[in-house]
Amino acid sequence: MRSEERQHHGNRELHDRLIVIDGTCPLMGSETHVRWWQEGGATAVAPTVGGFDGVAETMRALAYWHDLIARRDDLLLVWDAEDIVRAKELGKLGVVFHFQGTTPLDRDLKLVRAYRELGVRMIQLTYNVKNAVGDGCEELNDSGLSRFGVSLVKELNRQRIVVDCSHTGDRTTLEAIEVSEHPVVCSHSNSRVLKKTARNVPDDIIDAIAESGGLLGMNGSAGFVSSSERSTLDEFVDHIDYIVDRVGPNHVGVAVDYWQGMALVATQAEAQALFEQFVESGQWQPENYPAPPLYYPIGLDTPRELPNLTAKLLDRGYGEEDVAKIMGGNWLRVFRAVWGHT
Repeated sequence: MRSEERQHHGNRELHDRLIVIDGTCPLMGSETHVRWWQEGGATAVAPTVGGFDGVAETMRALAYWHDLIARRDDLLLVWDAEDIVRAKELGKLGVVFHFQGTTPLDRDLKLVRAYRELGVRMIQLTYNVKNAVGDGCEELNDSGLSRFGVSLVKELNRQRIVVDCSHTGDRTTLEAIEVSEHPVVCSHSNSRVLKKTARNVPDDIIDAIAESGGLLGMNGSAGFVSSSERSTLDEFVDHIDYIVDRVGPNHVGVAVDYWQGMALVATQAEAQALFEQFVESGQWQPENYPAPPLYYPIGLDTPRELPNLTAKLLDRGYGEEDVAKIMGGNWLRVFRAVWGHT
């Protein structure tokens, strides 16, 4: 076996030993692509199961997911952090329910507990635009958390649900971190210094997230990594390097944000229709969201290629301990800190 083959084999062996967590997975809106994460050696994933719709549609989505997990022996619903460890031991894929937005709450804090009882473990405060909680990152002005928003963050803390500030305005994010007694995450947001866009975050938020004990999940979606239509795996890892250099290796994770409109899933016509739907609704601004085709970093084009990220981190000089943290250990630590034990 040649040295390159031995190295590749060794990298894959390490990857397969790790707990690998992809912290934002809207592409898993249906079961069609579940196998892609399995082929990529993922231990746990966080599909977007709600956030954009009202209570009725959200309940249908949760019912779909509960039925899917009950029907498949290779999936495991994650209720607490040790379920992720158990999924690894059993060779199953752990599923963490994630809301990208608070529309399903309908301004009713009692629903937080109800959703938690149904398995929801991470809730994002806004999705780009103003809502009852605060301002999204694409609003012209950011007035910070509303009174309801302060109450919601406190209730998320009480119910041991992760507070997620991706897609959220800078001031609203900083105020949420200040209110929260538990670690806060930006589940899928990169460095705004490396790629200037409202969807990425500035240094003061990186610092505040780290101080809270939380993390930032690195997003591979076009427009958030580099100015190129086809960003590279090296450019993706540049964002990891930036976070590590600023706040250390304990506050960065993986959340590639593969979604239904990506180039290798949707046709150009399908992707364009989705793009226009989000733009027309006001949720996406074209200066922050590039028009299709939407690509992910070369070498990380689909979840099947997650082992390439482990290999690239090793190539960049990261030791196995830090690679383990970045690929999933940091997510697991945050989940343990917030969720406790059920």
